Amino acid sequence: MNENRNRKVKKQFWLDEYEAKMLSEKSQKACMKEGPYIRNLICGYEPREKPDDEFYEVMKELRAIGNNLNQIARKVNTLGYVDSSYYQEQAEKWCDFIVNIKERFLTLKR
Repeated sequence: MNENRNRKVKKQFWLDEYEAKMLSEKSQKACMKEGPYIRNLICGYEPREKPDDEFYEVMKELRAIGNNLNQIARKVNTLGYVDSSYYQEQAEKWCDFIVNIKERFLTLKR
């Protein structure tokens, strides 16, 4: 559906060069055109920047760990026992993942 069908009120306003540059940069970082970016701001939403490639790599790692945990749970439910060595390996991966996330995103850098 075309968003413009319900929009019948046109507003024009002026920006100085700095404001225009900031609007352009912020809307590009959010992967949005300027109009939808401004409409989001008016409605009380501040669009976020599109995450970098590192974010998607982290999500891929998290999905892999989740899949491994599901496999462990299925095996326990089906066979009635836990492969303790595989479980330990996955638990260590999870701990390493958490440490890695903290270092990447939460530790202050100099």
